[in-house]
Formats: sequence, C-alpha cells, structure tokens
Amino acid sequence: MLKTLPTRLLAKAEEVAIQTNRLNALRLLGLGDMTWGKALPAPQHIAVVTSKYWGPTPRQLTVSFMESTPIDLQDRIIAHLNAWAQTSCVSFVRTNGIGTVRISRGPGGYYSYLGTDVLLIPQGQQTMNLEGFTMATSESEFRRVVRHEAGHTLGFPHEHMRAGLVARIDRDKAYVWFLEQYGWPPTMVDQQVLTPLDEASLLGTPVDQTSIMCYQLPGSITKDGQPILGGTDINTNDYLFAGSIYPKLAFQMTAGRTDDWDEKDDVTAPDLQAGLTKTGLTPAGV
Repeated sequence: MLKTLPTRLLAKAEEVAIQTNRLNALRLLGLGDMTWGKALPAPQHIAVVTSKYWGPTPRQLTVSFMESTPIDLQDRIIAHLNAWAQTSCVSFVRTNGIGTVRISRGPGGYYSYLGTDVLLIPQGQQTMNLEGFTMATSESEFRRVVRHEAGHTLGFPHEHMRAGLVARIDRDKAYVWFLEQYGWPPTMVDQQVLTPLDEASLLGTPVDQTSIMCYQLPGSITKDGQPILGGTDINTNDYLFAGSIYPKLAFQMTAGRTDDWDEKDDVTAPDLQAGLTKTGLTPAGV
C-alpha cells in the first residue's frame, strides 16, 4: 500500500524533493519532457512519479528497524529491498543509527511512503511497515510484499492506478469487494485503487498489469470480467525500467549475470541486455 503525506506537508515535500534531486523541479515546473538532460527513454512498463524521484546518481538509503529485530531477519528484509539494486544504482544498507528508511513490523499492514517523501517522516516513525514479518514468513511473501514496498520507496506508484487499468474497474463492485476482503472504506479504495494517476507526473508508459507494483484484482470487479493479473515479483520490465531511470555506472557481466545477481531470480543478465537493446536503452558505461 502507498502511504501518503498529510496535506499540510505537501508543499514541504516539493521543496525537499527538489533539494534532494534538482531534476524534480522540471516536473513541478511543467517541463515534463526532460529527465536528466535527455529526452525520455523509450516507453517502459512501469512508472515513477518524477517529482519524488531520487535522481540518477548512485545513492545508498540507510535502513533501520523500529523494534528489536533478529539480525537474520534484518538481513533477509534488506536483501529483498536490494533486489531492485540488481539493475538500479540506488541500494539499501543497514545502519545502527536512525535510517532514512525505517521499518516497523507492528500493526498497520504493509505500506511505504513514496520516494523522497520518506524524508518528511519524523525520525521516531516508520517509513515502511511490514506487519508481522518473521523468518517464518514465506519466501513468496517476501518477494511480493517487501519488493513492492521497496518500489514505492524508489518512487514507483501503484501500476493498477494507471488510467488504462482504472478504467476497467467497476467502482461499485470494487467498494464491496475491498470492504469484504480488507475492511477498506470507500475513501481508502478511492485512494489506493480508483483514482487514476496524473500521467503528466509520470515517467513510463504503457501500463503493465504483471508489474510488481500492480495489485491482483479479480474479474468480479472489472467491467469486462477479466482479472487484472497483478505481479508477485519484480518482472523483467520492472528491472529494465529501474535500470533506465536509476542507471548503474556500468553493467559488469560475469558468467552471464551481473555482479550482484541473486541466483534465485529468473531473469538473467543476457535477458536484461537483450531487453535494453530492444527498447533502445543502454546501461551507462557500456
């Protein structure tokens, strides 16, 4: 789930976003066709809210935990946060101090604030919530939930809120389904599902219903009766897009994989190289 700032902090959020990455000013000023001094890359299947964007230079986001958390669980969570770092120059690193990203496993469900908005959250509060996560939590849940929330921290909004997918959802049926399944009131459904994102604020198109940033929604709440498939892990297009907006200085291909490639992942370095070539994108330094 995407956690939003209170209205009173929205103006401050714009100021902080620009201080963190001056390129955010381009979007806020309406210069939406520019990124880091170049034209937009070829269309990709995921989006980033460019006014919350960390910027294209390498960055480490420090991570701390709000509650006493076993070190093996800390390591496991951070490893899944860093799944994006296989193609992205933004990574997550543990700190013994107060992290930029602060994780709680307490009540509140699963959520993260969006991109640079995490800098506006008081240090005594979490920026990401992973309710009930333990070492007994399944690997599939780590991949589905932790990687999704890490995507929000990187500035990726909900893919199912792209206009093309929202248009397929029956509003009245959605209200009933989310109330029955999650206890969400209509205002929450509006905020998390039914309000289309402003395409002018996004970098990335067309939509991809298998992105990790897309909810799984049943055909019973869509106008055409077909489900919105949703994503259960970072897919190839997600990796490609993350690598295009957060480019690594170089792509070191070793034994068919990137240096820090997770052997359990299905997408190989040649897959990514081929995909980048197909979309007209090339990793920096190659």
